Amino acid sequence: MTDLSLKTEPADVAEDVVLHSFKVGYRHVDSARVYRNEGPCSEAIKKSGIPRSEIFFTSKVPPRSMGYDQTKASISSSFSQTGFDYIDLYLIHAPYGGKEARRGTWRALVEAQQAGQIRSIGVSNYGVHHLDELESYIKELESQNGKGKGGEISVGQWELHPWLARPDIVEWCQRRGVVIQAYCPIVRGQRFEEPVLQPLVEKYGKTPSQVLLRWSLQKGLVPLPKSVTPSRIEENANIYDFNLTDEEMKSLETGEYAPCAWDPTTSDD
Repeated sequence: MTDLSLKTEPADVAEDVVLHSFKVGYRHVDSARVYRNEGPCSEAIKKSGIPRSEIFFTSKVPPRSMGYDQTKASISSSFSQTGFDYIDLYLIHAPYGGKEARRGTWRALVEAQQAGQIRSIGVSNYGVHHLDELESYIKELESQNGKGKGGEISVGQWELHPWLARPDIVEWCQRRGVVIQAYCPIVRGQRFEEPVLQPLVEKYGKTPSQVLLRWSLQKGLVPLPKSVTPSRIEENANIYDFNLTDEEMKSLETGEYAPCAWDPTTSDD
């Protein structure tokens, strides 16, 4: 998985956005069935001329498709929409639907992975209690089917930035070697004027967006910035020529819990 990753949402512009991102050097395309952008993203991949093996493509089980049978249908539809032979990563978009639905969805993903349809599987927006529940279920599947047959949480995706650092979730994942992806890493532009960012913007001659993406990388995260503007897509890729110091990283520890998007991690469903 590449550090240069693009989160796509609006289906009507997804193809053009992805094609431009490829010109800049992005190779990870994060799509989701709920945004109906798998088709446009896959068309961009095919038109790009870049070998499929060099592109990392992600999709997700939508909340309305939780449960074993619904997830199998969702996966099948993803292949119909994309025309791909395999999908690099398939995530559970959110932990909604209840315990049995979550278990069924995971089992369907494990089976698709074992069949070679999906390379890696994981979760998105899971709270620690959801992660603990899934870890227990994986052990249960292994006891029934054999070691390694319960699946592995390879990747987790959450809203993550200095105003929502989620240390409990991050620690849980790091202890288990789960790759952590960060969506909304630039907080939808809502925090660009924060005083804590201004000295870093001035010192490095970078934009607030670039500073926040650099924070994400140095935290060991894979940031997923979203933009439909070509200049911003290029700007977000220009973050490899500076490093924040340890003190500067510490200065961005705000201690706040302030989501700018939805927060299914708190669901008790």
